[in-house]
Order: sequence, then C-alpha cells, then structure tokens
Amino acid sequence: MASRISLLSGATPIERAPRLAEALGIAADRFWIKRDDLIGLGGGGNKVRKLQYSLRRALDAHARALVTTGAPQSNHARLTAAAGARLGVDVVLVLTGAPAPITGNVLLDSLFGASIVWAEGEDAEARADDVTSQLERDGRQPFRIPFGGSDSHSAQGYTDAADEIIEQIGEFDQIVTAVGSGGTMAGLVSRLGPHSVVGVHCGAVDDPRSTVTGLLAGMPGAAVDPSSLRIDLDQVGEGYEHLTPAARQAMELFARTEGVVLDPTYTARAAAGLITGLADGTIGANERTVFLHSGGLPSVFAHEGVAGIRF
Repeated sequence: MASRISLLSGATPIERAPRLAEALGIAADRFWIKRDDLIGLGGGGNKVRKLQYSLRRALDAHARALVTTGAPQSNHARLTAAAGARLGVDVVLVLTGAPAPITGNVLLDSLFGASIVWAEGEDAEARADDVTSQLERDGRQPFRIPFGGSDSHSAQGYTDAADEIIEQIGEFDQIVTAVGSGGTMAGLVSRLGPHSVVGVHCGAVDDPRSTVTGLLAGMPGAAVDPSSLRIDLDQVGEGYEHLTPAARQAMELFARTEGVVLDPTYTARAAAGLITGLADGTIGANERTVFLHSGGLPSVFAHEGVAGIRF
C-alpha cells in the first residue's frame, strides 16, 4: 500500500438509522450511515482520507506551500487549509469567481490561515498555475493538489474506507455516495467492484463516468468498463450550485428522522439518489446498504438555497 500520513484519529462511526430506514422502506438491520462527516480534522469530511495520501507526497517533496483550487464553498479547500495548519505548511486556495461573503467554508479557510486568491473570471486552474509559478520563483517549494483532491493516488483513501466498513459490519451489498471530483467513488469501486457502488452525480465535473473511469485506470488492477459504473445522472437539477427540490426533501428527511444534517450540494443529492433508486428499484430495498455521509456541514450556513428556506 502506498504511504500516507495520519490525519484520522481512528475509524469513523458506522451507525444504524432505524427511523430513517423505516421511512425509506428498508429493514433496520440492512441500512447504515458511514459517518465520515465526523472525521475530526477541520470540520470533517471525505477529503481528509485523500489528503493523507496527497500530503505524504507533499512532505516527501519538502513542500513549504500547498496550492489547490475549488468553488467558494469547497470542502476540499477547507480541509486542505486545516491540514496545512496542522502540518505547519502554508496553504494558498484559488477559488472560482469573485470574492464571496466570509461565511461557511470561506470563513473557516480564513480561520485556518489559508491565503485565498479569487480567480475573478479567469480559469481557476490557469490562475493556480500562475500562483504556483510565483511561489516557485519566491523559493517557497509549492506542491499542487488537484481539484477536489482527487487523483489515482489519493483515491486510495477510499479503498481504505471500504476495508474499514467491512471490518465494522462485514460484507454488504452496496454503498451510495456523492460523486464530485470522482476520487471517493473510484476508491470504493477499486475495492468493492463497480456493481457494489452507487454514485450520484452532483454536477462538479462534466462527465462523471469518464472522470471516475480515468481515475480507476491509474489504480493498480482497478480499470473497469465505463458502462459498468452505476451512476445516477438525474440529481443535478439546474446546476451544481442550486439546491434541488429532491435534495431539500432529502435534507429534511435525514434531519427529522435521525438528526443527521446533510449538505445541500453533495450528500443531499446522494440521499435524493438513494430515495429515487429505492423507488424505481435500481437500489434493492432488501440489500444491505450503506450511505456514505461525506461531510460538508459548513456550507449549509452559506448556501443561498438553504438560507432562504422557511422550513
């Protein structure tokens, strides 16, 4: 196994959710929530597992600065900032668009001491190239972390997570996860196989099937036929940044049956995909099913679609 640093204090909980299972029409002993939102670093979330691999490489390269990109409310950006603070490495975040209000993840980025560069109409990746070049000229030894923290190396963090779940509950039939930059799904598929992972596209990339397939192609022994991937493409709605009616309903259901908060961009869409899949039979109600809670709580407090709702 490739080398990684330790950013987790141990296995994250996996919990039964009997009231939610009943509402979904699943037997209580056949449904679990994997709580990667409860990872301790920086407010929690799935990106920490990937950063354990990326930052091992950064430290091996003697990096003095980390550079990465994301949307204004990027969970990956927040957790990169938190990891940099823990390791004593400077972090520069290149975020899309114009300066956003200092709320949610942006507030935490600043609290963790990250420098924020706003792309302001430029391509964020090109702007990050410029930032990285300037840091190199300044002798800062920058290390570039990809969008969403996802590449074939860091995706191994979710190969680890699959093993962790098996250790906790034994074998299971399927796991439902949000698909953003693709690394989480790729890591799960590499360990569990394509038929045991249901990904729900959230709109972060143009073609999630080719994105996940490309990541898997770089993982030893993990290449798959793209057509074998189970990906729900129907939960994006008007776009990545918009709260869909189905996602809102899923947020309410998880909150009101189990006191579990979903984020509006990723886990709420994943939950909407779970609900839809159970309704149309693409997800079997009698199968042992795990829902991956990949975090994202801070964005709830900054998302216009949530802030304007009167529940």
